[in-house]
Amino acid sequence: MPDASDLPADIEIIKQRKKDGIEIPLQKNVQARATSNYLEHVRLVHNALPEIDYDDIDTSTTFLGHRFSAPIIIDSMTGGTPEATIINGRLGELAEKYGFGMGLGSQRAGLKSSDLAETYSIARKNAPHAFLIANIGGAQLAKGLSIDDARKIVQMVKANAIAVHLNPLQELVQPEGEPRYRGVLKKIAELAKEVQVPVIVKEVGSGISREVAIRLEMAGVSAINVAGAGGTSWAAVEKLRAESARNGPKSHLGDMFWDWGIPTAQSLLEVARSVKIPIIASGGLRSGLEVAKCIVLGASMAAMAYPFLRRASESRESLFAFADTILSELKSSMFLTGSGSIAALRSSRYILTGALAQEVATNEGRQHSR
Repeated sequence: MPDASDLPADIEIIKQRKKDGIEIPLQKNVQARATSNYLEHVRLVHNALPEIDYDDIDTSTTFLGHRFSAPIIIDSMTGGTPEATIINGRLGELAEKYGFGMGLGSQRAGLKSSDLAETYSIARKNAPHAFLIANIGGAQLAKGLSIDDARKIVQMVKANAIAVHLNPLQELVQPEGEPRYRGVLKKIAELAKEVQVPVIVKEVGSGISREVAIRLEMAGVSAINVAGAGGTSWAAVEKLRAESARNGPKSHLGDMFWDWGIPTAQSLLEVARSVKIPIIASGGLRSGLEVAKCIVLGASMAAMAYPFLRRASESRESLFAFADTILSELKSSMFLTGSGSIAALRSSRYILTGALAQEVATNEGRQHSR
């Protein structure tokens, strides 16, 4: 139930924002405009003599002590609005049946209202055995969200882990945003020490740099989700919301920083070469081939949001058919590289081309010159 400081009007604002977060990506083109996730610059090396049978390929893997049927997570998306109940319910069904992981959208709304909490908890109801990831914002931690509140968020969905999302760009452009990040790292370190589940830190579409990854590893987090640029732009989403609110300065910022960020493949390589904790790759992934590329580049898991959101909003049948397609593409990529397991896939050879190869060469040159 909301406390005295949570006015009904505040809850309605949150519900509308969460509704916008579903409708705008589905109805408007808010994908990256002038950049990509750079995975097109990663070429897996074909193996003409794979010496394995397709039907024998094992896509299962272990992440944070949990067994998954494939290295796939339905990334954090939604909750906090009645429209999310059906979507999270279907996504929960998918996670349970296919052995995928699933992240929930930011759960601050669930703390304010028991009714809104049900828009998140439906996922656990439909996925009693799946690996579920609770979610709260770094800005909310900085603002004073307590460890007890974080525990309530975990309990809300009986989560196996909790993600802290870093979204400074979104907070900057959002009409109601809170671009206050002083003290966030200290709060993350406290959370990692005090909460009884693994803490994952994730971006929301602008990527994680090597410098940030190192600081997060030192703070004690269990995993990092790089969530790079190249997919849905939350600066673009908030630009459209700012336009509707007739907030010209915010709309301008959203347009200017629409494509801001580190492309997913570049972020993944930076982080994988800088830390030893597990990495989740996300940011514009659209196929099982891209999942395979991320695993080869060093990710433990790969995550997608928009593709699952779009299918879940259509129908259960569309959602499950998409999952079948993703798994088929992943297994085909493994077959064509001669990888009978995810461990074998990780050791596959790859070639970097184009802009990504140039970025990697430049960064390595800078490191060697120091």
